[in-house]
Amino acid sequence: MNGIFTASALPLLSLGVQNGVSIGLAVLAVAAIVAASIVSRNKIRQAEDLVKQADQTIQSNLVSAKEKAESLKKEALLEAKDENHRLRVELDREIKDRRSEIARLEKRTIQKEESLDRKIDQMERKEESLNGKLNDIAAKEKDAQDLFAQRKSELERVSGYTCDEAKKVLMDEISSDAKHEAAILVKEIETRAREEGDKRAREIVTQAIQRCASDHVSETTVHVVSLPNDEMKGRIIGREGRNIRTLETLTGVDLIIDDTPEAVILSSFDPIRREIAKNALEKLIVDGRIHPARIEEMVEKSKKDVENGIKEEGEQAAFETGIHNLHPELQKLVGRLKFRTSYGQNVLKHSIEVSNLCGLMATELGLDPTIAKRAGLLHDIGKAVDHEVEGSHALIGADLAKKYHESSVVVNAIGAHHGDFEMESLEAVLVQAADAISAARPGARRETLETYIRRLEKLEEIANSYQGVEKSFAIQAGREIRIVVKPEIVDDLGAAQMAKDIVKRVEEELEYPGQIKVNVIRETRAVDYAK
Repeated sequence: MNGIFTASALPLLSLGVQNGVSIGLAVLAVAAIVAASIVSRNKIRQAEDLVKQADQTIQSNLVSAKEKAESLKKEALLEAKDENHRLRVELDREIKDRRSEIARLEKRTIQKEESLDRKIDQMERKEESLNGKLNDIAAKEKDAQDLFAQRKSELERVSGYTCDEAKKVLMDEISSDAKHEAAILVKEIETRAREEGDKRAREIVTQAIQRCASDHVSETTVHVVSLPNDEMKGRIIGREGRNIRTLETLTGVDLIIDDTPEAVILSSFDPIRREIAKNALEKLIVDGRIHPARIEEMVEKSKKDVENGIKEEGEQAAFETGIHNLHPELQKLVGRLKFRTSYGQNVLKHSIEVSNLCGLMATELGLDPTIAKRAGLLHDIGKAVDHEVEGSHALIGADLAKKYHESSVVVNAIGAHHGDFEMESLEAVLVQAADAISAARPGARRETLETYIRRLEKLEEIANSYQGVEKSFAIQAGREIRIVVKPEIVDDLGAAQMAKDIVKRVEEELEYPGQIKVNVIRETRAVDYAK
């Protein structure tokens, strides 16, 4: 019985327990909801309090801001009123100053007007006085004219000439006398100036020549190379002539191997090639190894040595003449002049001598010797390349100097030293004179006897071709042609014109070193006999 009861009561008991748990959970949920509601109500109340506090803060800030703004506005108005008052005071003061200045200027203007009125009155009185004097002068002038007319008529009556005729006679006499006196005066001045100029020029040139003495080097077209023995000739010729052919081909020089003992002759019209061949051959002789490859090596080395020597010669020439800042290319061209000759005269020695002469004469004349010496050293620079460029060496040299930024004075002096350009400076005249002096030194230049005689004969032939020439003589080794003309055929002006014409023909038809003086002589003799 108990067992049966117990077994049937178990489900009911478990059902009651489950219901109790559900009720507890529901109570707990309601309690949580109530608690949450209370908490949220508190937070809402706190939030409302914060909003109220914020509203109060904002209201207080707005009130304080309005008060501050009102205060700043009042201060700004006060400052504006003060500034306005200050500006008004300054404006009133400036207006007052300007009014006082205007009043002062008006007072001065009134004073000047019064002074001007007084001066006008004085001028009117002076004008009235002058008008009266002019009237008196006009009356006296009329009386003088009447008196002059009376004297004129009386003079015409006495002399038998009218006024115009007498004036013409008087003017002719005065003109003739004035021309005669002017001609005498001009002749005296010209004679005195010529004498003084010639004397001064001779002094300057003489001093320059005496102070500048240069060596004269006579160049030829051959070099002689000494050999240690005659066996060396065979080694130089080589097997079947291969060595000598190689040397001649590489240098462009003819090797002459003849019966001259222990010597080989190098022949060439190009002195630089001849110098390269000479140096190469001397090195080969010293070295002893003579074959085509060694010859080529020595020729190249000699070319470099000669180029360095040319550069050193140019630098040395610039140093000797005291010329600085010379372009390196111009220095090389100056160095090349060592291997150039003109009528047997070494052009580098000639250029150095011309440079020194120009400097000395420029110093005597009060000119800048530096420019004169520079132009003198470079005056024949065109001869370094005249075999490569067409044209006269003077024009080539002027173009080179201009290319390397030499001054216009130097360029003109180079181009004008043979008359290709018109001379624009005294330095150009000095270069031409120094060039002639250097070329005219005894022994400086040489020419063959045939050329010399032919030039003298041509000089006399040109002179004798002119009408009125009585005799002509080429003197001073062909540096002067003296021409005697017939005075009844050639007058003074004709003699001067003849000299110019002969000079022009000589320059066009002859080649000559230095310069040639053309001297035309016209002599009139009056002969009578006392019986």
